Amino acid sequence: MDKDPAKIRLDRTAFSIALLTDESDEKGYWFSRSHHERLQAIEWMRQSIYGYDPSSTRLQKVLTITELI
Repeated sequence: MDKDPAKIRLDRTAFSIALLTDESDEKGYWFSRSHHERLQAIEWMRQSIYGYDPSSTRLQKVLTITELI
């Protein structure tokens, strides 16, 4: 799987019409994939939805001072 969401293209020839009440084979497809492939797909979706900025991939350091009472 390509790691750059900008390089992934949509295959417009793969198209099907289904009713919302029809059974989906999506669950079976993902159960047939390895754990690694599932995690890659989740990471790709996360980057596609929220964007990917390599400069902000690190956790932010936060200092909080709390007064004891």
